[in-house]
Amino acid sequence: MRTIEWDEKKDSVKLIDQTLLPAEYKIVECKTSAELIDAIQSLKVRGAPALGAAGAFGVVLACINEKSKEDIKNRVERLKKARPTAVNLSYGANRALNAALRGRSTQEMKTNALEEAQRIADEDVAVNKKIGEYGSELLEDGDVVLTHCNAGRLACVDWGTALGVIRTAIEKGKRIEVIACETRPLNQGSRITAWELLQDKIPVTLIADSMSAAVMREGKVDKVIVGADRVVKEGVINKIGTYMHAVVAKAHNIPFYVAAPLSSFDRKRSYKEVEIEERSPEELIFFADKQIAPLEVKVYNPAFDFTPFELIEAVITEEGIFCL
Repeated sequence: MRTIEWDEKKDSVKLIDQTLLPAEYKIVECKTSAELIDAIQSLKVRGAPALGAAGAFGVVLACINEKSKEDIKNRVERLKKARPTAVNLSYGANRALNAALRGRSTQEMKTNALEEAQRIADEDVAVNKKIGEYGSELLEDGDVVLTHCNAGRLACVDWGTALGVIRTAIEKGKRIEVIACETRPLNQGSRITAWELLQDKIPVTLIADSMSAAVMREGKVDKVIVGADRVVKEGVINKIGTYMHAVVAKAHNIPFYVAAPLSSFDRKRSYKEVEIEERSPEELIFFADKQIAPLEVKVYNPAFDFTPFELIEAVITEEGIFCL
């Protein structure tokens, strides 16, 4: 199935619970926007493009569960704040809400919102395929590509952005290998990216985040490709650790690429104006429910960081490659 989709028989959102991967593949169901908000905040569904679809489907749930336009709008505002950094969540919710508000009855609102949400989901897959087409031209036969976090099909409705580039290159007959950084503290790279690539039989080597400088210095990396949660006027906001890899890539003359749909662009804002989500201290104090740090230690746990354009070779979008 897709990462996230609408169940017409049950009037609910179905999604892959990414917190359980790779040990368990499980589909969960959200029948209310409150349940969907919880799934977003607990990272059962994550990744900027997937959150765009989640925001849109959340509007459909609000139309089903709420009794008035004002209640629906209030519920959607709470939905948009579930994760503040990625712009796609608000983008998808706003599109579906605007469509819903054109309806005269709650049924019309639900129908309008669902049509728009399905359109957003389908667009995401098409956009990712275009990103893959453009981006694959940057990869050469035999390249080893380092990536961070998960910008694959599980971060999107399907196919993926950064991993979509790799998938497309392989479809074209190029031999590509991947180095996946584990992406602490929640290990989206080791749990999700490595799992995705192995499912597709794409060669992947897992490394700790702190190893990226060493493997680049040793000449084991030809390109770096990551996704983006928000592209602002000075650069890119993405999973914490992205900036570190970009600095190291620059120091070793390795091209650093960002693959992102135009729906992730927010070029009117400075990175200083974007709220960077800070996650719970428990994510660093515990690992797989085992305590690995003192309970009383002070923790700083931002989920994202900023990478300026001067460290980025190009941004790959569905409308082409923008060299910087």
